[in-house]
Amino acid sequence: MKLYRRRDGVAIETKKGNFYSEGLSLDHLFQQSEPGEWLRSRLPTLEKAGTTYGPFLPPLEGQEVWAAGVTYRRSREARMEESEKEADVYDRVYRAERPELFFKATPQRVVGHEGEVGIRSDSDWNVPEAELALAITSGGQVFGYSIGNDMSSRSIEGENPLYLPQAKIYDGSCALGPCLLVTEEPLPSSTEIAIRVGRRGGVAFEGKTRLSEMKRRPSELAGFLFRDNSFPSGCYLLTGTGIVPESGFTLEPGDEIAITIEPIGTLVNRVRSRDAR
Repeated sequence: MKLYRRRDGVAIETKKGNFYSEGLSLDHLFQQSEPGEWLRSRLPTLEKAGTTYGPFLPPLEGQEVWAAGVTYRRSREARMEESEKEADVYDRVYRAERPELFFKATPQRVVGHEGEVGIRSDSDWNVPEAELALAITSGGQVFGYSIGNDMSSRSIEGENPLYLPQAKIYDGSCALGPCLLVTEEPLPSSTEIAIRVGRRGGVAFEGKTRLSEMKRRPSELAGFLFRDNSFPSGCYLLTGTGIVPESGFTLEPGDEIAITIEPIGTLVNRVRSRDAR
């Protein structure tokens, strides 16, 4: 099932047809021990709907967004290249038992499909990071997936790893969507993640990777996140990126970022002007 959050309610795509609910609470969904079964039990009471249409809000309500770093070899290499003085810290975390986990966004800082992501005004090297997002219940169970864009300032993080929060957390620094895919089956390791950045009618950057390139298992990352940490309304966890543009690339206002992960779909966002707030 796919859940699309709109301003007037939630649209649900299933193999048996489409449904619509004005009152479906995503917070309540994330609090269930069996979210898929709970959702299926509600379908007979919902209104039948036609084709799902946007605009779509990010598929979250009270959920925090967290992220994992250096989970792909390519990310390890890029972090080491950009770091001015502490390159070995990224190699150590890539090889360590404990993953790098960091807070990414409150709901107010997250934009949805076709929303505008931001780039920092005090950075001249900004990149998108295409990532699989895990939807995790309040009990720590991975029950679904979305597509995440972990916007990042490489110049700020590269100057000093302790500047990571400033490189990662700001208004419009995270996008989620276009939907929440609810499924009991984990995505296969062959699942492809692809990104394309359009600029002035051309392609400024494109790349792809597969989940098989990720060193750590999604369940492992979720397990570390929930150690001594509670999420009453569940949370999202971005699982890191395996696609990193070369050092000569930086995002520009007006760029269009499209990230595709099947069977979830494609998340599209435009980079807003630096002075648009």
